[in-house]
Amino acid sequence: MSASGPVTVFAPAGELTMVSAPGVLEEGRRLARAGDLVVDFAGVTTADSAALALLFDWMRCARTAGNRLSVRGLPAAMASLAALYDIDPLLPLEGAR
Repeated sequence: MSASGPVTVFAPAGELTMVSAPGVLEEGRRLARAGDLVVDFAGVTTADSAALALLFDWMRCARTAGNRLSVRGLPAAMASLAALYDIDPLLPLEGAR
């Protein structure tokens, strides 16, 4: 993350599935465009592939805006799906650098 300003923490909670993902899509996009962002998944109780799709969308928004995004508290289900799809190396996990 940059040292030039505050970093926003976005913490979606509860289910993050195909049903609920559209409800947080735009907020994540807005925050990713506004500045550096940490997405904290610690409060997510259920996640499916839609949660990964959200994360990659937010990563793209941040990159396009010249901002950085990192992930903390990745649920085991999301980590397993990312490994299954062989995209886990692409996840910007906090502290992984």
